[in-house]
Amino acid sequence: MSGDPERVLLHLCARAEWARSRRSGSHEPPSLAEVGFIHLSAPAQVHLPANRLFGGRDDLVLLVIDPDRLTARVVWEPGVPSDPDGMRFPHLYGPLPSAAVVDVRPYTPNADGVFTPPAFVTQNSDPSGPDQSR
Repeated sequence: MSGDPERVLLHLCARAEWARSRRSGSHEPPSLAEVGFIHLSAPAQVHLPANRLFGGRDDLVLLVIDPDRLTARVVWEPGVPSDPDGMRFPHLYGPLPSAAVVDVRPYTPNADGVFTPPAFVTQNSDPSGPDQSR
């Protein structure tokens, strides 16, 4: 894992939620039971679900994930209809092992409450995701 933003996946959660998950050894948010997967994002697209689901919250962290350390499959699938055409998001079909999280970064909105892509996103990042599932 190089730390290259093109080679990481991200997951948004509350700081307290991550602290509990880290102690248990895996992260299993409600979405895993509700829809069968954990919502992940590429660095260039994480601001979209952040604004849609967590607008204005200042208690969020970005879990930076090394996809090579995941034990469940990741499938890139369409998001919601309001996302840009053709955009696909990574979905993790199983728990997120704490060992797959290589960094945890605070993720706060701008003064107006709007999230933007994190600073480590490169100009060449493709937010639409790959055509293949892992």
